[in-house]
Amino acid sequence: MDTSTSEIISLVPKKKLCGVIAVPPDKSISHRSIMCASLARGESSVYNFLQGEDCLSTVECFKNLGVDIKLNNGEVYINSQGLKQFNGVLNVNNSGTSMRILTGILASQNIISQIDGDSSIQKRPLKRVTDPLKLMGAKFEFLNADGFCPVKIYGTKLNGIKYEMPVVSAQVKSAILFAGLCAKSKSEITEISKTRDHTERMLKLFGASIKVKENKITVEPSSLRPQNLTIPNDISSAAFFIAAALITKDSLLKIENVGVNPTRSAVVDIFRRMGGDIKIENYIDGFEPSCALIVKSSKLKAVEISGEEVAKAIDELPIIAAVATQCEGTTVIKNAEELKIKESNRIDTVFNELSKCGADITKTNDGFIICGKTKIKPCTFFSYNDHRIAMTCSILSLIAEGDCALQNYKCVNVSYPGFFDTLKCIGEKI
Repeated sequence: MDTSTSEIISLVPKKKLCGVIAVPPDKSISHRSIMCASLARGESSVYNFLQGEDCLSTVECFKNLGVDIKLNNGEVYINSQGLKQFNGVLNVNNSGTSMRILTGILASQNIISQIDGDSSIQKRPLKRVTDPLKLMGAKFEFLNADGFCPVKIYGTKLNGIKYEMPVVSAQVKSAILFAGLCAKSKSEITEISKTRDHTERMLKLFGASIKVKENKITVEPSSLRPQNLTIPNDISSAAFFIAAALITKDSLLKIENVGVNPTRSAVVDIFRRMGGDIKIENYIDGFEPSCALIVKSSKLKAVEISGEEVAKAIDELPIIAAVATQCEGTTVIKNAEELKIKESNRIDTVFNELSKCGADITKTNDGFIICGKTKIKPCTFFSYNDHRIAMTCSILSLIAEGDCALQNYKCVNVSYPGFFDTLKCIGEKI
């Protein structure tokens, strides 16, 4: 547990939230845009790119692999002539997406590479990626602990695979799909339940031969072609301000240009099931659909969240748990074991921080039981260096009975640079 007292920010309650905001670009799509553009020989352009720390780690890795990448205020210009040998360590810092998907990409390249990251990355499992890749013929060497970074990757020509996913993970699926682009034959992946499909959409946009039928994805060996694309804003980031408007009295908030990919929008469905007043405006059916969300404060009721809905809202579960403290009745979140291997063990950290501010919460092996409606007590929250825990605590502080504080708040820069500026500037008048 990180109990450092450095980098503390004060958090002040608000009477209501009103206005129009835009959250940052989508983190998952930003990662994948750089990956596809780097594999596509030629010039690509990406607009509305998230310049958060995780996505910049992906950019830096591909720069080190010989790709010419230039960033200019959210615009990225990529000129790739293929990946080249890099004799140093590819540092993904705190980015699990970079670590896992890059492992799949590099396994099929004719180069030797090494991936490592910070202390958090070195505790996040990689065998769930390397095991299916080994079935394709990939070669790895774990340099410290088996199944964890740092890992050395000996790129080689891979065979196609027919693989039934034993875990629910878009990152594992994506690693296999990227490896399948350069395999000798087609690969077929069957998911337990449908996970976010940004990789499938992005590969199709860049010209890959890929087919999706329900929970089965087939990818043929393919060469990618350069593209120009614009990324919508991140629904996972928007979820914090949707939550803020729902639980803060007399609020009316418009959140512009939010990505509403059906495999990512479960958080909106869950909030609506809780009784949340959320409307859609200006729907655009692009390669990734987007719209504006109009959110009003609402009287909320408890729900049960489990199964496929958990898989589709795994990143939003901390803020959903926070909203559950303001619902009438008992909310149950289960089948969420995946929370244990995020930037922190989010079952532990959500329980610790919500308990601290007065929530009636019980942690289980795979989730939470939360009894509402409870008052939020002033306290000093810990972030555990986890951006989603930090933002969850910050949103709860809006309805606290007094001022709160948050330790190590700068970790939000992983996904939402400027989060506290947005929080501060939202007005109390329409």
